[in-house]
Amino acid sequence: MHREAVAVETQGEDQRPLAGVTVLDLTTALAGPYCTLLLAGLGAKVLKVENPKGGETARNNAPYLGEDGVTLTRSSDEDISLALLDRNRDKYGVTLDLKHPDAPDVLRDLVEACDIMVTNFSPIALTKLGVDYDSIRAIDPSIVYCTISGFGADSPPERGKAMDTMIQAMSGLMMTSGKPEDGPVRVGVPVADVTAPLFAALGIVAGLRRAERTGEGDHLDVSMLGSVTAMVALEHWSVLEQLGMPTRTGNVLPRLTPFGIFGTADGQFVAICAPTDALAAGLFRAMGIEDPAADPRLGTRDQRVASSDEVTEMIESWTRQQTRAELMQLLTEHGVPATAVREPSEAVADPLLLARGETLPIEHPIHGSVAEVHGTGMPIHAASGAYGFQRHAPGLGEHNTLAYGEVLGYSPERIEQLRDAGVI
Repeated sequence: MHREAVAVETQGEDQRPLAGVTVLDLTTALAGPYCTLLLAGLGAKVLKVENPKGGETARNNAPYLGEDGVTLTRSSDEDISLALLDRNRDKYGVTLDLKHPDAPDVLRDLVEACDIMVTNFSPIALTKLGVDYDSIRAIDPSIVYCTISGFGADSPPERGKAMDTMIQAMSGLMMTSGKPEDGPVRVGVPVADVTAPLFAALGIVAGLRRAERTGEGDHLDVSMLGSVTAMVALEHWSVLEQLGMPTRTGNVLPRLTPFGIFGTADGQFVAICAPTDALAAGLFRAMGIEDPAADPRLGTRDQRVASSDEVTEMIESWTRQQTRAELMQLLTEHGVPATAVREPSEAVADPLLLARGETLPIEHPIHGSVAEVHGTGMPIHAASGAYGFQRHAPGLGEHNTLAYGEVLGYSPERIEQLRDAGVI
């Protein structure tokens, strides 16, 4: 490992758990950058490598944040993609043209200075660029090398590229939401693009532990399809079908009745989750039913599940008679787990989440807070408080001098030569 070369630039010693670990980030779009964002939030020094000719694709993703706030089109060089501002926080901006004939020598030095490498390039691109696992391992056998791909490193080339919607379709996820008569339902959050990086980050941390113990690195191969389908498999769909239970149940979950989303008199919605006898009894008291055992549909959990449609209809008829505020007050008074259904814009601005750093305001690196925009945070908390982000996303090649000068030890003259030759 190369811990001696990578002190993180913070006020005082960085107490985050991955401080002293350096990541070579050869990623693009969302899945890869989100993985390295998580590693950065854990304290790793992430060297975000981009092509000096324009950088990665996310730099051109609308909307943009600039002096005039948020826009759908870029009108100034200072307008920066919100996606990039969100995903590149705490990273160090480095440029390197991997296709340049002089790039392999620079790449070798970067690999030797890093503990981890993450990429979501296609297997064909990795081989062409000379950054496949065998090539990187030949430089440093102790490196923890992680690839994130649509179908896995061993998938046949004819599978082609993978996009989040494709993975949602292939994993069966689209047929888990909605009602039986509905067509496929796409989940609004890019679930494949964010689930695979979570598994990747977990594997990387475990791989680091293994490398520390054995001196040997590893190739961690994480697929988007595998990650999402593994989560789909947590619900035993075939068993439910065999038992005659519907697998697409809209806004309710019959096997846990009462459990679902219910409308209110003012056109709002409330989530009510009362699967146990005690919780259900609280709900029925709020509804004015003092002795649910007297009703053969309500007395026990099995009875409620067997009469799910009738029980759900009974609850919905009741909730439609109250406003959301009135309903929430009643449910809270009777100890029923329930919450208002919020719009995404309302949810990400929750004061508690902002205070905990689980969502964060996004500021322009030059113009500061020019619009009320929120992005992803670090939803991990420790007694040490040693998690989270400290710096805004870097400009293209902003930290070349730090990476090539301080980390690799290149002279100013060599850095200038590499820049003039178009290598960096």
